[in-house]
Amino acid sequence: MKNLEKRLAKAVKHFWLTRDSQSLNQGAKTGTRDAGLRTAVTGGKHLDGFAELCRDILIDAGLKKTEIFWKQKTELPGYFRAEKKWDLLAISNGQLIAVIEFKAQVGPSFGNNFNNRTEEALGNATDLWAAYREGAIQPSQRPWLGFLFLLEDCPRSQSPVKIKAPHFKTFEEFQGASYARRYEVMLTKLLRERLYDGTCLLLSKREDANKGLSNSPIQELSFNSFASSLSGHASGFAKMRE
Repeated sequence: MKNLEKRLAKAVKHFWLTRDSQSLNQGAKTGTRDAGLRTAVTGGKHLDGFAELCRDILIDAGLKKTEIFWKQKTELPGYFRAEKKWDLLAISNGQLIAVIEFKAQVGPSFGNNFNNRTEEALGNATDLWAAYREGAIQPSQRPWLGFLFLLEDCPRSQSPVKIKAPHFKTFEEFQGASYARRYEVMLTKLLRERLYDGTCLLLSKREDANKGLSNSPIQELSFNSFASSLSGHASGFAKMRE
């Protein structure tokens, strides 16, 4: 896809600017505001730039615009629950082609949110693959499952985190690791365990919002790798149906 880096920067910029705008506008009509940082995310549009970018990657790979769902009709059956609303789906001729989830975390509270995000990522993938295994998503071949995460790059997310494990020793890769490093480890393991077909970690500083700057700690978690894998899967399906 042409201008991929510029399009990614635009999505990152949209995230920061929309997030700040939602924080200022939330509750303007009702007079009621959510507590803390929830005012910045309850508008639900701060990650739309990434959804639009992935939609365009799928279209560029050969899918039709009408085959991509990201604002409505994004529910899929689960195995441990009745259904889950995903962030983006690609469905062609009754076959599920791709499923993508977009998440982000901005400070200052990284601790509890990291654990919640880890549990969500594991649970969502486990539930989807169990439903697929049991035939809830027919007649689809194995779909492509992706997870994109943007983390605020700041001193708190980059500082070593104390570990509380009084009974057993944690794995070496978590010793002295920051939250940014923990996300890198988590997303890498999700990818290598084949729970996800593509995972992406974007680190972005708040002060770089107007430039839309971001980076990934390793190539394996870069957006280029994520987009290439997604495009390859969708392109293969598009060519197969010709």
